[in-house]
Amino acid sequence: MNPSGMGMGMGSGHQPMGLGGNSTAGMNEQEQAMVKMMQSGMESCPVKTVMAGTMGFGLGGAFGLFMASMSYDSAFTPQGRAISDLPWKEQVRRGFKDMGARSWSSAKNFGIVGALYSGTECCIEGLRAKNDLTNSVAAGCMTGGILGAKAGPQAAAFGCAGFAAFSAAIDAYMRMPESDD
Repeated sequence: MNPSGMGMGMGSGHQPMGLGGNSTAGMNEQEQAMVKMMQSGMESCPVKTVMAGTMGFGLGGAFGLFMASMSYDSAFTPQGRAISDLPWKEQVRRGFKDMGARSWSSAKNFGIVGALYSGTECCIEGLRAKNDLTNSVAAGCMTGGILGAKAGPQAAAFGCAGFAAFSAAIDAYMRMPESDD
């Protein structure tokens, strides 16, 4: 066992230990193999991509639902005025229909961005065999470039720069050491 008590070592009873200690203690060999298979699956790029896409889809759906629900808050806007002149049941029907459409649209967009970024970053990390800020910047640039490519080379370049800067800022913040305040 290493001095810090962590890492892959042998615990009492000569069973493999996980990163947090003796995580497979009391498990038979079949259960240990299943845990190892699940851990390796969670580290694979396809699984990370699907998970990020799914989480992005869920977050985008909630965000779209919230934003759609906030768009009918006043009868002073043209949209609000047109809706407020309708019977109550029609107002509710149209409101829910619009909320569903906006929620679905946001969910798809967030899911695509999440899956694209996560998959790209995972592939870059695998190719470079390093986990550093460069991976996020490169993945952000590629994601922004791909998303902006339909609008032309200038949009792709701006998308690349924007996503790279955003990715660098977020990753730098996430890598900051925690203070003990």
